[in-house]
Amino acid sequence: MKYQIIGKNITVTEGISAALTKKLSKMDKYFNGDDEVSCRAVVRSYKKGEAKVEITIFTKDTTFRAEVKTNDLYAAFDLAIDKLQGQMRKLKTKLRSRYDHEGIGKAIAFEAIQDESAQEDESKVVRTKVLNLKPITVEEAVLQMESIGHDFYLYLDTDDEKISVVYKREDGGYGLLQADSKIAL
Repeated sequence: MKYQIIGKNITVTEGISAALTKKLSKMDKYFNGDDEVSCRAVVRSYKKGEAKVEITIFTKDTTFRAEVKTNDLYAAFDLAIDKLQGQMRKLKTKLRSRYDHEGIGKAIAFEAIQDESAQEDESKVVRTKVLNLKPITVEEAVLQMESIGHDFYLYLDTDDEKISVVYKREDGGYGLLQADSKIAL
């Protein structure tokens, strides 16, 4: 696995880098050796003494991401890695029970991950909603999202005709997700 460790409002010292790399290297067993796997870790420090760690692992077919905010930076490393392992167990359970995991799970060494059958029920679809995507601007989508009190809003962008999602970010502001393919109007 290739590592990239970035510090925001904090200098990434040798100690921080070595501790995080050591903990992340334990996850190498979860990936097939012949696939390209990279990891980006962003370490942040806040004025109130809090620390935040964002770890994103990129494989050819899948991305895993965990974010932890706590008062102890080194504890945040452990908590984030625990979250990532939980995501991998959940994916393993879903793929094993429902799909032939030749596609999305190809880069993952499933035999190294423990089963997690108890969480399978959480992924059950309990409600379906059909949306009529009206072409609107991102500003209008933010207003719609705010008016209905949701954290996200799905819409069709008038500028590029892409299906898009605008969402509230935990650190303030808004984020935008856009589908890669266009739809015919």
